[in-house]
Amino acid sequence: EAARAHMAARSDTLVAVAGTLKVQMGELLERVQAFVEERKSLTNEVANLRRELVMAGDAGSDAEPVEVNGVPFLARVLHGVSGKDLPALISSHKQKLGSGVVVLVAEEGGKAAVAAGVTDDLVERISAVDLVRAATPALGGKGGGGRPAMAQGGGSDASGAEAAIKAAQDVIGA
Repeated sequence: EAARAHMAARSDTLVAVAGTLKVQMGELLERVQAFVEERKSLTNEVANLRRELVMAGDAGSDAEPVEVNGVPFLARVLHGVSGKDLPALISSHKQKLGSGVVVLVAEEGGKAAVAAGVTDDLVERISAVDLVRAATPALGGKGGGGRPAMAQGGGSDASGAEAAIKAAQDVIGA
């Protein structure tokens, strides 16, 4: 009897879901799959638009690289940007820079993420992994990782963003 009650409750749930989605029971799985795909697509579109907004904001900003130990160094703190957006932003900045190092700290919802990028001509001298590992403690994190050309890390304290950038800058200056 308990099994029948359980199956009836599950059936009622499926009927309610089909009603909410305004589809027949036989079309329910297909409709849910379509919604999942649409959600993925919209999530990607939002991420792309967010990156474009950040890059467009850079065009009007005074974010110019500074020279650190003979290396162009560009650093920014980005608010309302997630850590997932950082690799594409690092790549765009590296492309614009041509030669140099880029460090971006993203703050969203009180959490922080840091990413560092080093152009190919400098990876023998400077490792993005070293830059991220120097920066993450200021953000309340540990470690970080990636490749010499691009690395990421994170932490729970976005208030240390400027200190994280300074720590990464100090690695280049050493």
